[in-house]
Amino acid sequence: MSPIDHYRSLERMYASAPLNKAFYHPTMTVGEGKATIEMALAEHHHHSAGAAHGSVYFKMLDDAAFFAANSLENETFVLTSSFTTYLLRPVVQGTLRSEGRVVNIGKTQFIAESVLYDEKGREVGRGNGVFVKGRTPLAEATGYGPPSP
Repeated sequence: MSPIDHYRSLERMYASAPLNKAFYHPTMTVGEGKATIEMALAEHHHHSAGAAHGSVYFKMLDDAAFFAANSLENETFVLTSSFTTYLLRPVVQGTLRSEGRVVNIGKTQFIAESVLYDEKGREVGRGNGVFVKGRTPLAEATGYGPPSP
C-alpha cells in the first residue's frame, strides 16, 4: 500500500469509529507524521457551566497525535501509552481544529504533540503523548483499507 493509500485508509478508519457518531462526525486529514481534525461543537459537548467538557479537548488532542503516529506505522494499530493534556481556555461554540505531529520516533515508540484551536485560531489546548506499536493488524481495524464500492 502506498503512503497516500495508507493515509486515506486511516481517515476512513477514523470516520467509521462508532465513538465519532457521539461527537457528530469529526473529520480528519492525515499526512506523513501529521494529522488534522475538525469538529463542530454542540451543546451536548458542554459541562454544567456551559463550555466544552475536557473530554472533548482530550479526544481531539489524543486523536490528532495518535493518527500522526499511526501515519508512520503501516502494519499495526498504535496504542496510546500515555498522554498529557493542557486545557488553556474555555470554548463554548464554533468549530475546533486539532493538529498533531510526530516529534520523535524510537525503536518501539512514537512521541507526538498536538495543539487545539478555536475557530478564531486561538490556542485553547495542548497535549503530548507516547504511542507504541500494538498487536492488532491495521487490516483488521474497522474502516481501514480500500473504500467500499
